[in-house]
Amino acid sequence: MEHATYVTLARQSGLVRELQAVANNIANMGTTGFRSEGVIFSEFVRRTGGDESLSMAAANVRATSTLPGETAPTGAPFDFAIEGEGFFLVETAAGERLTRAGSFTPNAAGELVTPDGHRLLDAGGAPVFVPPDAAGVALAADGTLSADGRPIGQIGLWAPVDPLGLRREDGVLFRAEGGTEPGAPGRILQGYLEASNVDPIGEVARMVAVQRAYEMGQSFLDAENERLRTALRTFVK
Repeated sequence: MEHATYVTLARQSGLVRELQAVANNIANMGTTGFRSEGVIFSEFVRRTGGDESLSMAAANVRATSTLPGETAPTGAPFDFAIEGEGFFLVETAAGERLTRAGSFTPNAAGELVTPDGHRLLDAGGAPVFVPPDAAGVALAADGTLSADGRPIGQIGLWAPVDPLGLRREDGVLFRAEGGTEPGAPGRILQGYLEASNVDPIGEVARMVAVQRAYEMGQSFLDAENERLRTALRTFVK
């Protein structure tokens, strides 16, 4: 197989990964706190002998957009949206994870949890507890949570120690490979939720461009395959 075919196959593989990322973004346009994702293409160069070299593209690194989504009012006392760069910290069965999805409800024990049952953690890394008999719950911009006018905790804003080490684990959950730290800049709004930051028009245009690029590469592979078939038939004769 010639070098051009190897290069095209590598490019096709990368385009498939990018198409998968675009499709996932479009599928999560309505997901609260979702952040769009793309892929980063890198180049692999290897000397093949003499003055010749082989250059191949790879798309193995995923990049998450840090642009904030729009905030929309809900009026629910346990819906929170972040204005700024921070994340909520939640406790899952696999460990602590970061998220921008701020829809919480009290569980049977009075702890604030996500729709999947992950406990929300405060600025000190402890679960946030709301008294079951609390008549009114208010949240200050700095994350201080009060029930009936008395402070009961402070919801923390967290950030990854290494922003490049942030890895998506679920639709709205991220694992910080370098660890997390409190005190991220920003403020918390009560009664609001952050929408997905996916740009529908941009993603559809991107999908069309990727599909056309893939079809062009496939046309080249089909033509190359036919060229080899013709050459083999000629040699056999």
